[in-house]
Amino acid sequence: MKTLVVFYSRSGTTKWVAQEVARALNADVDEVIDKKPRKGILGFLIAGYDATKGKTTEIEFEKDPSGYDLVVIGTPVWNGRVTPAIRTYLLQNRGKIGNAAFFCTCAGRGGKCLEQMGEILGRRPVLSKALVKKRLDEGIKELVEELKALSGSTS
Repeated sequence: MKTLVVFYSRSGTTKWVAQEVARALNADVDEVIDKKPRKGILGFLIAGYDATKGKTTEIEFEKDPSGYDLVVIGTPVWNGRVTPAIRTYLLQNRGKIGNAAFFCTCAGRGGKCLEQMGEILGRRPVLSKALVKKRLDEGIKELVEELKALSGSTS
């Protein structure tokens, strides 16, 4: 099964998870770049506000998701919600993504993030999982095992 792992990461945590998942699945990787500055304390505050308000943003990415059997999409959780970069990605590609799986990285609970991702895409994912920072290694292992188990049923 041809798999693409797409992610947005502000601090590097979600990027690390996405790279580990892609390596384990022998998948292609595509990083979504948010063109809006989100560094520093002001960037952090604006990021949370934008996520809370359901805003979109200008993004860049390289790979066309329509060429993949499964697209795994990862995002950090901002104020319990999906990031503007992944919101924009899902809106721009909702007709191109077949089977989707979602993951989010968070300090505690995932809030509405995974639910919002499904609503934006317009359908339920084949898998959605919140990975808590305190248990990232364990969470990655579980996510990879669940994605591998899906490989026969999502082609």
